Amino acid sequence: MPPHSTSGDSFDDVDISRIVRFPERRLGPMRSIAVRIGIAVTALVITTIIVYSEQACYQDRGEMTGLSWIDAFYYATVSLSTTGYGDISPVCESARLVNALIITPLRFVFLIVLVGTTIEVLTQRTRQQIRTRRWRSHVKDHTVIIGYGVKGRSAAQGLLDAGVLKSDIVVIADSRAIVDEAARDGFVGVIGDARREEVLLDAAIDRASRIVIATNEDDTTILVTLTARRIAPQAVIVAAARESQNANILRQSGANTVIPTAESAGRLMSLSLLSSTAGEIMEDLLDSGRGLEVTERDISRDELGLAPSALDAQGQIVLAVVRKGVAHRFDTDTIGRLEAGDRLVVIRQNPAGR
Repeated sequence: MPPHSTSGDSFDDVDISRIVRFPERRLGPMRSIAVRIGIAVTALVITTIIVYSEQACYQDRGEMTGLSWIDAFYYATVSLSTTGYGDISPVCESARLVNALIITPLRFVFLIVLVGTTIEVLTQRTRQQIRTRRWRSHVKDHTVIIGYGVKGRSAAQGLLDAGVLKSDIVVIADSRAIVDEAARDGFVGVIGDARREEVLLDAAIDRASRIVIATNEDDTTILVTLTARRIAPQAVIVAAARESQNANILRQSGANTVIPTAESAGRLMSLSLLSSTAGEIMEDLLDSGRGLEVTERDISRDELGLAPSALDAQGQIVLAVVRKGVAHRFDTDTIGRLEAGDRLVVIRQNPAGR
């Protein structure tokens, strides 16, 4: 079992803003440069117009001869860049007031653009720290996906298709590039080894209601499952196993459901060979973006007192009725009528695929 911590710092003292990534809109390098140049040019143009409009209030080498557009542009340039040669200067009170109240703030904007990289790094780090602390204090009942390969991305897409919000999904991966990809997809990402308890706590897994473990190695999956179950005893854990012989170990480690990926794919391929129609139907059910879907839902008020088979006429095939936490499958005939609080597992037309 990985140790709780290798240092003497408490969890609250750890700066996790370095390893938690939030979805954000990023500008490309060229666009970022173009935006900064645009801001600088705008400040320069505004200052030039202001100075030229009050040209009678400026002296050039002690002479009140008025300023040309070139003079105004020259004064704006040396003023905003704080070079300040002093050959052109305001002499009227109104011009000096405008310099103090308008041109000086524009000078600050111009300087911020020039040294924007340093300031951006500082402000971004502070903003990230504040955002991380606020997120940690409010997040709960979310879904944690450990591993963002093909299985993890498919699990995330399936959750989105089922109506789960992107803000309710947290991805853990040990690669910064993969976590950045998850952030670009709109999810909160945490960088680190999910076998370590502190990394799972960074993702607030102790307050999660669902956990998907989709790592590439079964031994890693088992260790992550053990740690996750100890931290989040009430969460529903679904784990993927490469080899079916490890499924029982994963269940004993705390997984509620284990999906043997290799064997499941093999069975689907053999089914498609023996019956192309059955294979197409199973493929349709697995593809959440079109055709049919399997979903679990609450019964509606109109369905109270009906037999599960009565829903067939509504275009829904009832696979199971969940009553008081116990699933009664369609082949057991233990549920005669639907009652308040029942939940249904049904096959129905996918609204997104119509």
